[in-house]
Amino acid sequence: MPSRPQILFPLFGQLTQFSGIGPKIALNLSKLDINSPRDLLFNLPYSLLTRNKVDTVFGKSNNDIIIVEITVDEHIENLQKNRPYKINVSDTKTSFQLVFFHSKKKWLRDLFPIDHKVLISGKLEYFEGRAQITHPDYVLKPGNEEQVPLIEPLYSLSAGITQKTISKAARQALKLVPGLNEWISPSIINKYAWPTWVEALQDSHLPKNINQINSDSINRLRLAYDELLAHQLTLAIARENYRKSKGIKNIGNGTLSSKVIKLLPFDLTNAQLRVIDEIRDDMSQPFRMNRLLQGDVGSGKTLIAFLCMLSAIEAGGQAVIMAPTEILTKQHEDTLKPLAAKAGIILESLSGRDKGKERKFKIEAIATGKIQIIVGTHAVFQESIKYNDLRLAIIDEQHRFGVRQRMDLGKKGNAVDILVMTATPIPRSLALTNYGDMELSELDEKPIGRKPINTVMVSSSRIFEVIERLKAAIKTGNQIYWVCPLVEDSEFIELTSAEDRANKLSKVLGRDNVGLVHGKMPAEEKDEVMLDFINNKIKILVATTVIEVGVDVPNATIIVIEHSERFGLSQLHQLRGRVGRGSDASTCLMLYEPPLGKTAKKRLEAIRETNDGFKIANVDLKLRGAGDVLGVAQSGLPKFRIADIEVHSNLMELAKDEARLIMAKDPTLMSPQGNALRNLLYIMGADQYIKLLSIG
Repeated sequence: MPSRPQILFPLFGQLTQFSGIGPKIALNLSKLDINSPRDLLFNLPYSLLTRNKVDTVFGKSNNDIIIVEITVDEHIENLQKNRPYKINVSDTKTSFQLVFFHSKKKWLRDLFPIDHKVLISGKLEYFEGRAQITHPDYVLKPGNEEQVPLIEPLYSLSAGITQKTISKAARQALKLVPGLNEWISPSIINKYAWPTWVEALQDSHLPKNINQINSDSINRLRLAYDELLAHQLTLAIARENYRKSKGIKNIGNGTLSSKVIKLLPFDLTNAQLRVIDEIRDDMSQPFRMNRLLQGDVGSGKTLIAFLCMLSAIEAGGQAVIMAPTEILTKQHEDTLKPLAAKAGIILESLSGRDKGKERKFKIEAIATGKIQIIVGTHAVFQESIKYNDLRLAIIDEQHRFGVRQRMDLGKKGNAVDILVMTATPIPRSLALTNYGDMELSELDEKPIGRKPINTVMVSSSRIFEVIERLKAAIKTGNQIYWVCPLVEDSEFIELTSAEDRANKLSKVLGRDNVGLVHGKMPAEEKDEVMLDFINNKIKILVATTVIEVGVDVPNATIIVIEHSERFGLSQLHQLRGRVGRGSDASTCLMLYEPPLGKTAKKRLEAIRETNDGFKIANVDLKLRGAGDVLGVAQSGLPKFRIADIEVHSNLMELAKDEARLIMAKDPTLMSPQGNALRNLLYIMGADQYIKLLSIG
């Protein structure tokens, strides 16, 4: 079993070895996620403080950071509680005050003896026209100017940590950095004129000017690339490890899929044809497929999934598609079963609702291979479900599975190909970050005939006009979604709840016309209401975001999103995608509560201006940041200390290509560069991936 090389041990020692760091300060540093010298090195300064040596404060500007020699003239004690302690001092030209809060009088009298000269540094401020320095950051005997840095890096702080403490600790950590062989390819180093790893760290923590610590400085770019390369290398190792488990060449003869394509009342888009070819090509390889399919709302992913499942059947195996909810499972079954019947194959659903004899029959039919395509919820991956010969597993809208879960999903068969689908477009930089172990396919074209959805921002003061419009829409046979942010009324937030809105609309539009669904309802009750809406028994469905993903009601042409300013961009786009599924023109009405905040206004305007989910995803990344776009708790999104996914997206692409090239040339990382890269992985805390290399 590999272990961390001894040369790296000093980087992972205790912080308390450093002068100025005791157990209490070490605990405070841990709140900044700094627990070792390595963490100190990766905690880069965000700006610089520049001090100027002056003879006098006279004529100097407010907020100037100065070093000045003063004479102590007078101590003015704070006779009242919570009042500051002041010391009158003078320099070569003028007098001013030093101000202290909550400091001990004896300590101050010892530090500033009357008539003595003292060298101080601090921020000059003016209060009621008089110059003062509050709590000087350096107090020294004259002649010790060299102890006061003219340029000092500024670090993010937490309670109990000062700039002086963290700066001093970082300088001590730099002395522990070992000389290591270069892990970046010479061609990349030369192209960007990057310094060595050691030089980049030293120049970042001991900068001579602001240009050495900016996000686009060669030091920051070099260190960000190290981090991204290590991350992409872990994904490449996971990918190669997955591919090592021999796959089955699933080569379909096209008989079933061509039969289905001929029966379709429309032509496939060029994007659909391209993606089908990409997936089938992967399936035909002797290694297991591990692919992510990104497609915007209504881009035709389900049909692609079905045609690829037919290829698995043509190759003699079974296929399964897992949907996140019972209602989506039913929808997939209703959509695909007639097509399967025309192709002459058996498709059945399996969910937690199946009980008794029916469940037993289905499980046996799956185990014997009589059921060739299985549509279901997570029940399809339960331990009790055995497949006869599962070749392809498709996960629909479960895009937040981490690398490990994706690697585990293939255990239901001998060498199962995995396809993960999502209707939530992710910016390419994020897709590479989170799904770099997978091949990526993008459906960037909507089926012919799909009309763009007319999206309108409407002030909540006009809600009665909106309801009048809904009355007219119901009379012409259209159906409507009305989405609310809350399930029930809250005493803390002044928002209309779904329950309250459903009651109010029932009084105006008729109780029989209005249904209500929300996440707190029992699943059976919720599905019953959804089916009534799908079957046009109710005309208006009031809901929370439970209708966000996947439900397909072609007759629904209007969606009202109440308090739209409370929703995220991606959520708004997903909700809007519930309409526009049929041939009629559709409308999304975003009701908002004025006045709108700056960010909320940008969100709503972005939705109004485009129906393109990929453009919206990029706006979302700019407004909210990577963690919020993916949902940090569930996303498995790595926490980068130096790299910024948005700022350094070009480096992410470079790191992905380089990592895959490295694994192709040196899959065990045993070459000189490979051994240097092992050091990088250890430094970045990716020990478990080195174990995967040794297992391989």
